[in-house]
Amino acid sequence: MQQVVGYVRVSTAQQGRSGLGIEAQREALERFAATEGMEIVAIHVEVETGKGADALDRRPELAKALAHARKLRCPIVVSKLDRLSRDVHFISGLMAQRVPFIVAELGKDADPFMLHLYAALAEKERSLIAQRTRAALAAAKAKGVALGNRTNLDDAQRKGAAANATAAIEHANRIAPEIVRLRNDGHSLAKIAETLNQRGTITRNGSMWTAVQVSRVLTRSA
Repeated sequence: MQQVVGYVRVSTAQQGRSGLGIEAQREALERFAATEGMEIVAIHVEVETGKGADALDRRPELAKALAHARKLRCPIVVSKLDRLSRDVHFISGLMAQRVPFIVAELGKDADPFMLHLYAALAEKERSLIAQRTRAALAAAKAKGVALGNRTNLDDAQRKGAAANATAAIEHANRIAPEIVRLRNDGHSLAKIAETLNQRGTITRNGSMWTAVQVSRVLTRSA
């Protein structure tokens, strides 16, 4: 049975105190390990932000997980890639540690190149969201909306979230029939993403498909 070291991270002290997200990540790791025949020898829990050039220095538990995995010559497993980081540079730095990482959501066969690719897509998506937010705020300001007004801001956030959710569901419903057909033909989520990319089909945000995004479409269309 392959040994692995687990790593769990929540990004705020409030989440750390409440346990919000920690237990869900633990359960995801345990399910993944049981399915793949792995033994989790330890789980390191971090309460820290993922941002900043010195992010690794501010993550003592990740440093301990790296040392532990290096000593046992085994991989570190996380539930999702963003529990490590959404920053490509940070992911590259971790790869240089020469400790293998397994992302449960992506499967045990996702190699370092794929992890870099998924991190790059996540970073690009975050950048696009920030650009759209700035554009929406500029448009609201041009119309005379008082952006500093808490009521207006809350209302704008609710409307923006509702609009994004509606757009996501509509896009999922358009692409879902083809994804369901491929799924029924026995294709894995990763294979479906590869097929869509080969056909030149893009996601709602204009990026390439990943197994995670395929899974989200199936969930939304359902």
